[in-house]
Amino acid sequence: MQFEIDRERLLGPLQAVIGVVERRQTMPVLGHVLVVAREGEGLTLTASDLEVELQAGVECEILEGGQITLPARKAADIVRNLPEGARLRLQVDQQRAVLRSGQSRFSLATLPAADFPGMEEIGEPQAVSLTQAGLRWLLEKTHFSMAIQDVRYYLNGLLLEIEPEGIRAVATDGHRLALASLAAETGVQEARQVIVPRKGVQEMLRLLEASEEAVELALGGNHVRISLPRLRFTSKLIDGRFPEYGRVIPDGTGTRMDVDRDTLRQALVRASILSNEKYRGVRFVVERDRLRIQSHNPEQEEAEEDVPVSFAGEGLEVGFNASYMLDVLSAISASTVHVYLTDGNSSALVQGEGEEGTRFVVMPMRL
Repeated sequence: MQFEIDRERLLGPLQAVIGVVERRQTMPVLGHVLVVAREGEGLTLTASDLEVELQAGVECEILEGGQITLPARKAADIVRNLPEGARLRLQVDQQRAVLRSGQSRFSLATLPAADFPGMEEIGEPQAVSLTQAGLRWLLEKTHFSMAIQDVRYYLNGLLLEIEPEGIRAVATDGHRLALASLAAETGVQEARQVIVPRKGVQEMLRLLEASEEAVELALGGNHVRISLPRLRFTSKLIDGRFPEYGRVIPDGTGTRMDVDRDTLRQALVRASILSNEKYRGVRFVVERDRLRIQSHNPEQEEAEEDVPVSFAGEGLEVGFNASYMLDVLSAISASTVHVYLTDGNSSALVQGEGEEGTRFVVMPMRL
């Protein structure tokens, strides 16, 4: 195998694929990137951690076809540190890869391409076309509510629900929930639900841009795949049944509190400084046109913040995890936030003004 390529043409795709390479692997070959050179077609770079796979295509001059695996991070570091505009040549001879550029020469240990684990084919997938910005928006508005290493494994991911008239993303860890809906002509005949694991969601967020360029979202029996120009990302799905999330979303009949988003966020940040470091609890004392945020900790330290609000209901007190509420406020773009409150034992429904496509639920906590 032998090819020549400009540094800049190789660096971007190489850095993209090594994002899925874990620093600690169960198999040595998972620390490598699979390089396939085909005459007349160019290079294909593939990285995998058995759960997700990322493949990038690169145009270049192929002098001799073949395939091999290279140590991913070492190869990326070498290419990154070559001078701009450098031309490099890679040649494989007897399981050693020799990379030359100008006065530089590097000899890298390789592993056979046959040892590299390929992702199984996803069969006949359901394909949906939407913009990169649209898919990224769905993930950005919900991903923070995914659970982390929960024994309820189906919560350690994000639900994508594809219906004929749109796509919905839902994430919950059992204490808070985030939902985002996007209207789109999906072309599917029947509704379909899949659960994308945390690693898959994080990689899609890394790859997707806030652009109007199209992305194809393909759903197989056990995999989800997104196809971008010269990039193809595949992730296994979580095999499980997502909770019936509609049951825990308040219907919006509680008394509505309107508050400035930045004012509430800053007050929560200050009040949470003296909250219990483990539980991060703060108390909302809601009265007519005033919200008092209180916190305390085992050292008997206390904080209190008064925030002007619009609220015309009966006064109530309810506790929340400050971090959960701050995550919600970070996901809202509107300057005014609507918080629907029923009583001290009920979840709060939070929405940005005019942002009908998103709903956030924060469960109460005892203080």
